[in-house]
Amino acid sequence: MIIKVCGIKSSENIAFLSKADINMVGLNFYKPSVRDISNDVEPEIFDAFPPSVKRVGIFVNEDPETVYRKSKEFKLDFAQLHGDEPVEYCYEVAMHVPIIKVFRIDENFDFKGIDKFTMASYYLFDTHTRNYGGSGKKFNWENLFNYDGQLPFLLSGGIGPHDYETILELSHPQFVGIDI
Repeated sequence: MIIKVCGIKSSENIAFLSKADINMVGLNFYKPSVRDISNDVEPEIFDAFPPSVKRVGIFVNEDPETVYRKSKEFKLDFAQLHGDEPVEYCYEVAMHVPIIKVFRIDENFDFKGIDKFTMASYYLFDTHTRNYGGSGKKFNWENLFNYDGQLPFLLSGGIGPHDYETILELSHPQFVGIDI
């Protein structure tokens, strides 16, 4: 199972996580977020992670040139597109850096519309909020079974230690990991 830890920006957290058994680390470049690292963190701080830990830049409706620049500067392995980016935009970015496309899930979400985003390496299903994530709230995970596509996905949104058993029992064929 892929374990992605998101929103890390302090050197103490990075030092701790660099020794943990994680697969991906999320670097937040969304300026309104309290986890934004755009102006606070030097790229070299993430060199504490072994090369096996993939770096994922989180972007929300960002200018493509900024995504490309940050991808090079921070040695990103993926760009996580967490906003309302249209298909054409995603294809354009995917030509420069592999993407993880996020979909914000609520009770009315229609999974049929996401099959046009096949340029993504992964989907990430998060709770719908007006602030593009970071709410610490879950959506109804039963809704995951409305997804019958072929692209693997990560689950996000309010996951805590008390969810351990439920996550291990989640039997969706495309479920490959969590984002905490």
